[in-house]
Amino acid sequence: MVKLSVIVPFYNVQQYAPDTLKSLRANAREDFEFILVDDCSRDETPDILARAERELPGAVYVRHEKNGGLATARNTGIDAAHGEYLTFLDGDDWLAPGYYEQLVSSIERLGCDFVRTDHVQCTARARTIHRVPHGRRGVVLNPRDAILPADRSTSVDYAYAWAGMYHRRLVDRGLLHFTDGLRTAEDRPWIWKLHREADSFATVGLLGVFYRRGVASSLTQIGDVRQLDFIRAFDQVVAETAADRDAEKLLPKAVRTYCAIISHHLGSIERFEPAVARKLKSMSAVALRNMPQDVLDDALDSMDVQRATRLRRLRRRPAPATGVAA
Repeated sequence: MVKLSVIVPFYNVQQYAPDTLKSLRANAREDFEFILVDDCSRDETPDILARAERELPGAVYVRHEKNGGLATARNTGIDAAHGEYLTFLDGDDWLAPGYYEQLVSSIERLGCDFVRTDHVQCTARARTIHRVPHGRRGVVLNPRDAILPADRSTSVDYAYAWAGMYHRRLVDRGLLHFTDGLRTAEDRPWIWKLHREADSFATVGLLGVFYRRGVASSLTQIGDVRQLDFIRAFDQVVAETAADRDAEKLLPKAVRTYCAIISHHLGSIERFEPAVARKLKSMSAVALRNMPQDVLDDALDSMDVQRATRLRRLRRRPAPATGVAA
């Protein structure tokens, strides 16, 4: 039986894919498989992956004929996976040698549904350690208990899918797939669903994932319309949380986080193309009006003056006569 399936989407990353694949080779084990999903790249990435399928132990190469985005590529990998455990890696990131073996040992020892890990953020030559915002390490806990408090960074704000490992029973329960077609913020509904519906998790202090920032082709660097999928992602978070049995307790966290993300994008609106910037304002105004208004009032009252003022001004923006398409 395959012990671990590693799902690695690639899209136009010919410059970085060789380093990613080299780090996978340094993590290979006879009961590990590496599912390499090419999301219809237009550069030399497919050739690199076809060669890796022959040379990398455990490699399985899957190619999309149409670009579907990161969420869809990860779902393709999940559907192809055979492992008892699953994890993710992005096609421009890399790993420390032997990291996955350590992580498998940790989740087996703890016996929980999923574990979350720290990571190293890499921007040019700078290296910064980012910790899971949850203080108790190596202890199995109820994931619901790690969602709150609303006014502090918690485990649901640390949404990186590749910063952890997940038991197959989460796939069987329908908790590991992503919302198909989301092109950004795909991790947000996913991490909220895990924390609301999984039974157990733990945080471990392993460092072995190196997250590359500042990649020119990354959506975090591009100001086109795909960035606006964060609105669809957070609309889903709020709607699903509103239907939860603990909605009264959890909604303030979901709404406050959504507001913070909207404010963040508005605060750097100059990086968007003009038409996208206008759409960002319109769609964000609609989103604010669609939130539970009493919860929104409390969220704005709890935020700093600059962010609250920006959002209140947007909230008063007249609604378009024909609505705004998401």
